[in-house]
Amino acid sequence: MAAARKAVLGPLVGAVDQGTSSTRFLVFNSKTAELLSHHQVEIKQEFPREGWVEQDPKEILQSVYECIEKTCEKLRELNIDISNIKAIGVSNQRETTVVWDKFTGEPLYNAVVWLDLRTQSTVENLSKRIPGNNNFVKSKTGLPLSTYFSAVKLRWILDNVRKVQKAVEEGRALFGTIDSWLIWSLTGGAKGGVHCTDVTNASRTMLFNIHSLEWDKELCDFFEIPMAILPNVRSSSEIYGLMKAGALEGVPISGCLGDQSAALVGQMCFQDGQAKNTYGTGCFLLCNTGHKCVFSEHGLLTTVAYKLGRDKPVYYALEGSVAIAGAVIRWLRDNLGIISTSEEIEKLAKEAGTSYGCYFVPAFSGLYAPYWEPSARGIICGLTQFTNKCHIAFAALEAVCFQTREILDAMNRDCGIPLSHLQVDGGMTSNKILMQLQADILYIPVVKPSMPETTALGAAMAAGAAEGVGVWSLEPEDLSAVTMERFEPQINAEESEIRYSTWKKAVMKSVGWVTTQAPESGIP
Repeated sequence: MAAARKAVLGPLVGAVDQGTSSTRFLVFNSKTAELLSHHQVEIKQEFPREGWVEQDPKEILQSVYECIEKTCEKLRELNIDISNIKAIGVSNQRETTVVWDKFTGEPLYNAVVWLDLRTQSTVENLSKRIPGNNNFVKSKTGLPLSTYFSAVKLRWILDNVRKVQKAVEEGRALFGTIDSWLIWSLTGGAKGGVHCTDVTNASRTMLFNIHSLEWDKELCDFFEIPMAILPNVRSSSEIYGLMKAGALEGVPISGCLGDQSAALVGQMCFQDGQAKNTYGTGCFLLCNTGHKCVFSEHGLLTTVAYKLGRDKPVYYALEGSVAIAGAVIRWLRDNLGIISTSEEIEKLAKEAGTSYGCYFVPAFSGLYAPYWEPSARGIICGLTQFTNKCHIAFAALEAVCFQTREILDAMNRDCGIPLSHLQVDGGMTSNKILMQLQADILYIPVVKPSMPETTALGAAMAAGAAEGVGVWSLEPEDLSAVTMERFEPQINAEESEIRYSTWKKAVMKSVGWVTTQAPESGIP
């Protein structure tokens, strides 16, 4: 029976999904897109100071190895031959910045996470140098100057970490986002590791010209970043190198996409105008705009959606980014202790059934789209003596939905064609109350695939479809039909609007909270 089982499965593809709060390795059947097995490890976040968010790059790498080994063990228990794994894709938290030593393979500083706010004064100083009538940074990158993107994080590290300055002077330093750090390490590290990134991750650094698809000398000069430390930019689907260690040694790494682009691919949003929203640590709504860069008038980003092969065309997307979504639940768990597991929030919210006039704006890292307001901070308002933890739990879930509504409104204004439904994915979508609230607040149906791991699926598709691998067809007629769950709006439109306008009032109260930036100090 075991032998028959092995024969039936055909080629498999693995995907590393390295997110902000956890790492996963998942294995899919390339013919049916069925998820066969996976393993997940939670990642520690360090908050050395107010507004700082760091992670240990070695812990991240270790978690990837652990997830791969554990998943392979699970496959063996299922009698599945791991030699059927023909390729590996990588999807990653974007913008998080790592600098390491190319001779020793050691990180030279902790990874500075995308949510980190220490670069606020760096951003203020740089913005004074951009001419008002020619925002060349935005026109070349599609991004507003913000603490969110890698260039300012890298600038801060170069200004403040002596170890990194020295490594740059001595030609030992390499910079990368998490995908680059992982691919370099997995393909041999100091012994011949491949230093590369893909167009989607490069487009989040603020150093990459999204029109010419190259690192931009003018941008590197503006941020004073030495181009020698940057990775080579490749397409999202090609063989970068081979795994050099572990159970999957010799398997090609052949797909690489920033997590939000990976989810767009995994949700099969290949047509102009198709959109998806991913609910992870943050919340990210991407709309495919085809071969043209659409610049937003309403606070959205223009970004590279994917380029699925060296000779394939590039696709662009409009993106609305919300910094805090799932992170608000982790905060209620770790900081306030009102829940002991993330799953409990659904039970509390269900108990309340309403926020009872309580509104929660989780602007822990300022507000991202559509405001780009770094001075905002989190607030909970509308409290009365009646308010309890169940109402706060409900308000936290509502906050995720209201933030999505703001982005959807901006996207509808930019694209001119309102979305008829919203495709959703990500860890939080298993929360049925959240999904129903989202449909109510948007007043359109919310559609969720029965297999919510679309980020990993997108990375697997890119890897399996790469030239030289060719085990996954991306032709529309070959893509497996996905079963969906639908949530229809259940409240009246007027009530939906009243709640939304009250939320906007709360947002205005969260803005302008931080007036002066605390001085940044150097790091030894």
